[in-house]
Amino acid sequence: MLGEFPTGQRLAEEQIAEQLEVSRTPVREAFVRLHADRLLRRFSDGGYFVAEIDLFDLRDLYELRLTLELRGITRADEEGIEHDREALLELQDEWLAIQRDPPEPDGSFIELDESFHLALLRSSGNLALAETLETINVRIRPVRTYDFLTEDRITTSIAEHLGIVEALLNGRIQLAADRLREHIGASLDVVEQRAADAMRQRALRSRSTREG
Repeated sequence: MLGEFPTGQRLAEEQIAEQLEVSRTPVREAFVRLHADRLLRRFSDGGYFVAEIDLFDLRDLYELRLTLELRGITRADEEGIEHDREALLELQDEWLAIQRDPPEPDGSFIELDESFHLALLRSSGNLALAETLETINVRIRPVRTYDFLTEDRITTSIAEHLGIVEALLNGRIQLAADRLREHIGASLDVVEQRAADAMRQRALRSRSTREG
């Protein structure tokens, strides 16, 4: 998830087992799980390598993510359904604290970002939606790290999170939905551009190595 293993790199069971100080069995089981999650691909000889970025798949997953999260927000438009106000207030306090002392811009911010969106979805009262979002997060996490590499993206994301929560606390469901749609759309734009740039750079480095 942190990019320590470049895309396309073959992963050796023995080497990783030594690095993690475990036997090869859990490493082998992890490979199978990561392959099922499409984070690894398999060579014809049975070995595994880190999956390349699929921008078409990424768009589809972002669309599914947006659908899930919008549903969580708009459930409150239905009679008898309300968001958990206490949970939203706790979320607001948490992100106000983060805004006062923002983290350094790097891919690790994704953990905070995911926790926000999951907490927001759980506040809708439909935990199945949140569970499904977690499975989507696993598949898009490797490329979503590209979203949080600059200070302005961290600052903007924090402000957008607070704007969504504020709208929900004020009962402005449609405004919250609009803000969420813009927030996720902006994230997709950044991720697609930076992922495409990274793929081009890897291709150039690979060609340079072959020619050298």
